[in-house]
Amino acid sequence: MEINSFFEFLKGVLQFKLFTLNQTPVTLMSLTIFFVIFIFLLILSAYLSKLLRSRVLPKFHLEESINYNISRVFYYAFLVMSAAFSFQFIGIDFSGLVVVFGFLSVGIGFGLQNITSNFISGLILLFERPIKIGDRVTVGGTEGDVVEIKMRSTIIRSLENISIIVPNSEFVSAQVVNWTHGDKKVRIAINVGVSYQSDLDTVLRTLREVADEHKDVLHEPEPFVRLREFGDSSWNMILGVWISDPKDFYRVRSELNCAIVRKFRENGVEIPFPQRDLHIRSPLPVPFSSQENSVQQ
Repeated sequence: MEINSFFEFLKGVLQFKLFTLNQTPVTLMSLTIFFVIFIFLLILSAYLSKLLRSRVLPKFHLEESINYNISRVFYYAFLVMSAAFSFQFIGIDFSGLVVVFGFLSVGIGFGLQNITSNFISGLILLFERPIKIGDRVTVGGTEGDVVEIKMRSTIIRSLENISIIVPNSEFVSAQVVNWTHGDKKVRIAINVGVSYQSDLDTVLRTLREVADEHKDVLHEPEPFVRLREFGDSSWNMILGVWISDPKDFYRVRSELNCAIVRKFRENGVEIPFPQRDLHIRSPLPVPFSSQENSVQQ
């Protein structure tokens, strides 16, 4: 009898009506079933999205960013269908979601604006594609590569291999530098000063040789060498080159700087350092007055 009483009590608790949603009673049992089914479908959607990106889409030879966008859209669509199916399974009509969204709108008004803004911004990033997976970007002074665009935030891997989580709204409302948007070619400008005693033609030829001999420098657009200005103790030159991948920017710039130093030494071109001439004047003789002469006497 006690066991039967316990099961009767448990059955009564599980079937206790918590509230009514769209003329459908919601019990603890129905809520449990709803969450179990929804969590299962949530895990299934994540697995299918990963499988789609890693196994199916690569067969079509699309860009990695396009594969990622398709998989994320599939994940969101499957997530919405999972929620609708979960509601339908416990007997709540799909129109009942309107009521749920009505409750959520109240919560949005009381503190979910930031989450909603980041979610909508994430959808904008996926469809408008101002940034995509693999892009080199600079956000808030931080430079790195976009490795993942999630529902609320985007993960950037910095040059120091640090994962930086940036809210999606930052990419929509703030200024973002995308090094690879549209055209991946970037220009490297190297400023260098040479002594006024140097031969100008030798300097121009040497800088051009440095650009032509580097394997990562593009021939189109063509490298250029200019005499930028006349400095205090040097001709200020500029060497401009183009490279095909912005991720090689710092490496190529360093290699060009090293090549300039070596080439200048081979050709006798001096890179001056700031100099200041200090002139010391001898003290002027101080005349003695007549009163001072009388005192001395």
